[in-house]
Amino acid sequence: MTEPAAAPTPHLVALGPFCTFETHPEGSELPPPWRPLSELTEEGNGALRERVASVRASLAANYGSPPEAVEHRVAASVAHLGLMARVISPALGLATLHGLPSRPLTLGDLRWRSSLSGAFPLSLPQEAVAAAEGVQHGHGPGSDSRPVSTLADDLLTGPVHDLVAAFAPFSVSRHILWGNVASAVNGAATGITAAAPSLAHPAHATALAFLQHPQLRNTHTRNPHNARFTRRSCCLIYRAAPGGTGAVCGDCVLLRGRGGGGRVGNRRGGRRGGR
Repeated sequence: MTEPAAAPTPHLVALGPFCTFETHPEGSELPPPWRPLSELTEEGNGALRERVASVRASLAANYGSPPEAVEHRVAASVAHLGLMARVISPALGLATLHGLPSRPLTLGDLRWRSSLSGAFPLSLPQEAVAAAEGVQHGHGPGSDSRPVSTLADDLLTGPVHDLVAAFAPFSVSRHILWGNVASAVNGAATGITAAAPSLAHPAHATALAFLQHPQLRNTHTRNPHNARFTRRSCCLIYRAAPGGTGAVCGDCVLLRGRGGGGRVGNRRGGRRGGR
C-alpha cells in the first residue's frame, strides 16, 4: 500500500479546496481510510446508503431534529450534489488552467476519504494528470490537443453518469440529479472566479462547454442580459427544515416564486453542496 502524494499544482490550490486533489500511482491500493469512489455504485456493499444516512443525520441535526424527520430523497439529493461538486471541480480547475487529464477518468480511478466536510480528500491517478500539470507549468502540449468538450463528455458519460444512476433508486428524479450536476458545474466556475478573478473568462468558458453538453442542455437557463445561471429543478434542501420551510439555493428554480428571498446561496462547500 502507498500513501497518496500532494499534487504539485500550486495553481490549483489557489483556486480553492474543491479544485485541489492528491495523486496516487495508477492502480495502486491506498491504506484506509482511503477508498475507491466506485464503491458508491457497487450493489450490496452499503457504502452509498451509509453516505446518504450520514448526510440525513447531519441535515436533521442542523434543525435539532431526529434523522427520520428528513426525507430520504432529500438527503440523497444533497449527498449527490456534494459528490458532484467534489468530482467536477478538479476537472474544471485543470481545464481552466489549460491542462486536461491525458485520458478519461473512471470512478475506479478516484480515491476518497469519506467525511462530511465539503471538500473531502480526493486522489487522482498520477499518470492521468501528469500531462495536465506539465501544461500548467509550461512543459506540456497545448490545451488544443484534447478539447474541453471532450473532457465534458468523458466526465458526464462516465463517472457522473454512474453516480446519477446510483442515486436514482433513492426516489430522486433524474431531472433533479442532472440539475445537481449542472449546479455543480456552475458552482465550480463561480468558486474559481471568486478565488482568482483573472480566470473568470476561462472558468466560465469551460463551464459553458459542460453546460452545452446534450445531457445538461435542458437542466438550466441563462439570462441573456447578465448570464445569470438558474437551474430548472430544485436540490430539495429546503425540505430538510421542519415543515419544508427552509431557504432555497441561489440558483434554484423556486426563487422565481419567492421574489428572490430566502436563499441558501450558491455555495459548493457550505450547507447545501458540501455534505
